[in-house]
Amino acid sequence: MLWMLSYFLPSEHVKSVFDIQPQALKKRGIKGIITDLDNTLVAWDVKDATPEVIQWFKLMKDHDIKVTIISNNNKERVEIFSEPLSTPFVYSARKPLSNAFKTVAREMEVKKKEVVVIGDQLLTDVLGGNLSGFYTILVVPIVQTDGKITRFNRKIERKILNYFRRKGKISWEE
Repeated sequence: MLWMLSYFLPSEHVKSVFDIQPQALKKRGIKGIITDLDNTLVAWDVKDATPEVIQWFKLMKDHDIKVTIISNNNKERVEIFSEPLSTPFVYSARKPLSNAFKTVAREMEVKKKEVVVIGDQLLTDVLGGNLSGFYTILVVPIVQTDGKITRFNRKIERKILNYFRRKGKISWEE
């Protein structure tokens, strides 16, 4: 039973997506990023990419790292955000199920070991990325407010993170 919890353990943890630099990804052999949208790139109630997000996407593109946004949100939300960035996206992804993750990696034409999944939730992003066999990076949520389902998920996440902390598996604070 406890081995199952390992699927919730991210490969890495950073404060923000902006702490993820292309040089470090390249060194690790990463050629593709699958990233969550809400509370990973922008607050869940922010419609458009910020100048910092636009710059980060450009930086990845300049280093030949492909980026696809994968979200459980609806088409309108994800499309309005992604299209100005000329970034491929998947909406209603049904994370943590691995189908969308694996489909995106195939479309990027990259190997499993060349993909990183970035997100702010253990129960969707990290679990889905780990179940799919990808390197996972957990980011601190941009804002502390969430929709109803995510609020429920956060309670479970806190229990899992506290367990990992007690076992010495993680050292960062929320």
